[in-house]
Amino acid sequence: MSDDEAATGADVPAGTGPGAARRGTAWVILGVVAAALLICCCSAVIGVVVAWSAGLFDAR
Repeated sequence: MSDDEAATGADVPAGTGPGAARRGTAWVILGVVAAALLICCCSAVIGVVVAWSAGLFDAR
């Protein structure tokens, strides 16, 4: 058993520390936020296009 395995434990691969899981979670959170922003922006654009095509922006 190497010194890395003894320090981190036998079930944790060498070279991965406790920060690896935190970085993975951060990427998942960033992905969810990016997807939510994309969905919100696309729905807003669709709403504006529908309102414009219905003539709601025409001056009366």
